[in-house]
Amino acid sequence: MASNNSWQKIFNDYKILEHDFFKSCYLLSAEQIKQSCQDFKTTSEKEVRVLCKQDTRQSRPKIFQENNLFILPIKNGQYAICKGEGYVDIPDITTPIEIYNSKLDFELTSSKVGDSEMQYLDYAYANSLIRTFMNDPTLVLTIRGRKYTPKFAFKTGTTKLEVNSVQTEVDAGYEGRDCIVLVEAKNSSATDTIIRQLYYPFRQWKENTHKKVYTLFFERRFVESDILFYIWQYEFTDEYDYNSIKLVKSGRYKIM
Repeated sequence: MASNNSWQKIFNDYKILEHDFFKSCYLLSAEQIKQSCQDFKTTSEKEVRVLCKQDTRQSRPKIFQENNLFILPIKNGQYAICKGEGYVDIPDITTPIEIYNSKLDFELTSSKVGDSEMQYLDYAYANSLIRTFMNDPTLVLTIRGRKYTPKFAFKTGTTKLEVNSVQTEVDAGYEGRDCIVLVEAKNSSATDTIIRQLYYPFRQWKENTHKKVYTLFFERRFVESDILFYIWQYEFTDEYDYNSIKLVKSGRYKIM
C-alpha cells in the first residue's frame, strides 16, 4: 500500500521502534506526520487522516503489522501508537438462517432505492429486527452521526491512555427505557475491525448516560441471492480496559 513508504519514513525520522512500548504508547502529533511526509506527492502518502485510518488488521502499513502495533486518536491532532492487539475478530455466523417476520403490515418500497449500510440498518430497525435481537421493544432511534467524546482514561495491554474530544461516529444509536444500543454497520463481509470503533462510542455514552450501553456490529450480506442481516453483540467486561471486548451473541436473519 502507498502508506508503507510514508510510515517507514515517519518511524525512521522519529526513531519510533526504539521506544519501549511496554512502558507507554508512543505519542505522535499530526504536525509531526505532516513534517515527515511533506515531500510525498499523493494524498494517500501525506494526508494525516488517510495515513491514520487503519480500520482492519490488513489495512495497517507493513511496519505496524511486523511489530504488532496499532494507532489510536487521543485528542485533536494527537495519536498514540500502541503495541498489542488493537482489533477484534468478526467471526462468520454459520448457525441456521432465522426467518424473521416483519412487524410491519406494508412494504417499505423506499428501502429498495440505494445500497448503503445505513439504508439496510434503517430497514432492519423499521422492521423491528434490532428490537427483537436485543429483546427490547422500547428502543427508538436517538443517536446518529459525528460527536466528540468527553475525557476518559483506559488501558490497553500494559499501558494507559487518556482520550479527550476525539470525534466518533456511530451508524445508529437506539435508546430504550433502560439501555442504549450503539451500532457499527458495514455493507460487506468483514473478518475483523479496530476495537476503537466500538470502544470509543461505548465509553462516550457510558460517560453521558446512566443507562447500560450495548454495542452491535451489523452487516448486510448476499447469500445465494438472498439478502441476509448479520448481527453480533459485543460487550466490554471491564469498561476501563480496551482489550476486554468479548462476543456475547450473534445471529443471521432473512426478513420476510
